[in-house]
Amino acid sequence: MRQPDWDLVIFDCDGVLIDSELLTIDVEVALLAEAGVAITADEIIERYVGISMKEMIADLEARFACSLGDEFAVRHARQVRDAFERGLEAMPGVTAVLAGVPGKICVASSSSPERLRHTLGIAGLYERFNSHIFSASMVPRGKPAPDLFLYAAERMDAAAPRCLVIEDSIPGIEAAASAGMTAIGFTGGSHCRAGHAARLGAAGGAMTVESMSEMLPAMAALSRRLR
Repeated sequence: MRQPDWDLVIFDCDGVLIDSELLTIDVEVALLAEAGVAITADEIIERYVGISMKEMIADLEARFACSLGDEFAVRHARQVRDAFERGLEAMPGVTAVLAGVPGKICVASSSSPERLRHTLGIAGLYERFNSHIFSASMVPRGKPAPDLFLYAAERMDAAAPRCLVIEDSIPGIEAAASAGMTAIGFTGGSHCRAGHAARLGAAGGAMTVESMSEMLPAMAALSRRLR
């Protein structure tokens, strides 16, 4: 086996390993409408993709002067789980990418540990990462703060400058940059809109790719560039 290009490759989950964002957003638009909050899918994509559920609810309550309450989170979790059971799939080509990374890999996601076990299990990816799955619930601050990525690197015994992060969201790219890590922006999820690659680049992404077939060459190219 060849030497690893990176000490650790950190994968976001939703929108990178699994094509889950639109399934989640459809549930959110419907539930928020029932609660009297009129919001579009595009606005959720623009403002909330990449951050935790707790932070999204807090922002919605402040913006719309409403109280969504615990029942909203409970119904959200139940309906999203049902949507995933019906239609969640691994991102096309991701299994080949995971098999092709010669070094250590892990997951660092804004989702809860319970949701990560469920979604990665449905997609057939949970055993690939085993215990190397880290949630924003494990750290004081979620993305765009660097806490989660730094925690993952510490647990995986990797130096931050030698970590590569694969992210689809602006908060995730910003978190990687704040952690002193290199980031590749991924725009292959079904939720990604025109111009998303440019936005990820502006947020600090060193490179963007639009399909998993480009990922391994991009990782190698970045490694050569930064040597």
